[in-house]
Amino acid sequence: MKRGSSSGMLVRATVVLAGLSVLLSLLLILSASRRSLPLDQFQRGRFEAIGSEQVSSASSDAAKDTLLGGLLPVGFDDKSCLSRYRSALYRKTSPHLPSPNLVKRLRKYEALHKRCGPNTELYNRTMQQIKSGHADGTTECSYILWISYSGLGNRILTLASAFLYALLTDRVLLVDRGSDMGDLFCEPFLETSWLLPSDFPLNPINAFSEKSPESYGNMVKNALIRDKLLPSHVYLHLAHDYGDSDKLFFCEDDQLFLEKVPWLVLRSDNYFVPSLFLIPKYEEELHQLFPQRDTAFHHLGRYLFQPTNSVWGLIARYHQAYLARADKILGIQIRVFDTGTGPFEHVLDQILSCSLRENLLPEISKNGAYVPRAGTTRSKAVLVTSLSSGYSEEIRNMYWEHPTANGETISVYQPSHEGYQQTEKQTHNMKAWAEMYLLSLSDALVTSSWSTFGYVAQGLGGLRSWILVKPENRTAPDPPCGRALSMEPCFHAPPFYDCKAKKGTDTGALVPHVVHCEDMSWGLKLVDKDEW
Repeated sequence: MKRGSSSGMLVRATVVLAGLSVLLSLLLILSASRRSLPLDQFQRGRFEAIGSEQVSSASSDAAKDTLLGGLLPVGFDDKSCLSRYRSALYRKTSPHLPSPNLVKRLRKYEALHKRCGPNTELYNRTMQQIKSGHADGTTECSYILWISYSGLGNRILTLASAFLYALLTDRVLLVDRGSDMGDLFCEPFLETSWLLPSDFPLNPINAFSEKSPESYGNMVKNALIRDKLLPSHVYLHLAHDYGDSDKLFFCEDDQLFLEKVPWLVLRSDNYFVPSLFLIPKYEEELHQLFPQRDTAFHHLGRYLFQPTNSVWGLIARYHQAYLARADKILGIQIRVFDTGTGPFEHVLDQILSCSLRENLLPEISKNGAYVPRAGTTRSKAVLVTSLSSGYSEEIRNMYWEHPTANGETISVYQPSHEGYQQTEKQTHNMKAWAEMYLLSLSDALVTSSWSTFGYVAQGLGGLRSWILVKPENRTAPDPPCGRALSMEPCFHAPPFYDCKAKKGTDTGALVPHVVHCEDMSWGLKLVDKDEW
């Protein structure tokens, strides 16, 4: 071939490649324009800045599903809640897609909330019934009002439970602001609010208790259930100290009465979703919404709980500074119920025993330095959350003073160590929410028994954690931990009652998909078993 011919072919090839490059750029522009994320986020290198936020942006990020399989609605302003559409860039794509029925049901709920939400004409009509104390059957909208109560992990789990109940009963969920709800979570519903207006007639909402005459349990005990004279509101006391009459909430006949009441006011510190799956009235719809039953909180949590911009800043900055460059992230969540500040030696021994036995952390070499071959070193970031700094310091020192047997590099980080739980403190709860979220970005997770903090992290992350066995007599148990049956939280205080037979029963043995929890033998949780 002549030299000139070869040169000509090279020129033509260069022109073709240039044309393809322009075409690819146009496709990227079209793709990005369909999303709420800034275009330049898809065009920069591995690490980029958006304002003060640094995000990991590999080439595959352009294909990330920012709407989570249709779980999230389109139309929100990106800047009002940065986490809503950017969180997908920080975690692996979930293998658990929401069902088409769940997506459809969420869009239907959003329309209902917009029509019946605070300060709408239909909402204002129900205020007249609240003031009269009686339901007249003329309202088109009914509500469930969630009271902000207990620690943050409990609040997240009970709010998800209340929302699922709202979906099943065509109610509008309204949220008591408490001291910090608006500071922690973005509004989840487009063009409306889920926060209860401050002029609500039944304020103070937190005055309701198990002794309130409006409580369903007391109405049952005092024979005040009458279809002809319906109350405008009923209080549902579903906290850990609820009585047998309160627990009738989970019976179908009682649901038939409650569905006629316009306003239900709920206080709970429990994830009561497993017992909703035991009510025959809701069985078919729940199966349609969650064909894989152990994804209930995974989907509801990712839909409802988007960190506000202030909390997202804590998450994004910490992730970028300490976690983003690691090959793997191991989360270790430590909650100690013993008195004292710690760290406790038996708890540290248990954590290390579990992590080493399950190959979550590498063994150390005490006989000399391991020298890995060039290019073979892998890194692992260990994210520890605890009220005490002692556990992370001990683990960090262990891997500083000794090389790992497999050459893996270990870095240990702990965002905060508050010393003790401060439930009513805003900054404490913002840090706690950021840490739950950071834990949910882990590749593997170790959590503490009975801890709702850990339940939230594993559920949002779609992880089956290794649960530390609850120690007794301050002795490290053997085995130290066990794998969770599912990513679902545990219902700590379920009823043990057969509504049809009207006698006690083991509610963890009624259906294959509701079983007893690994970390609490009397609790209930959802697992992926099917009887259909």
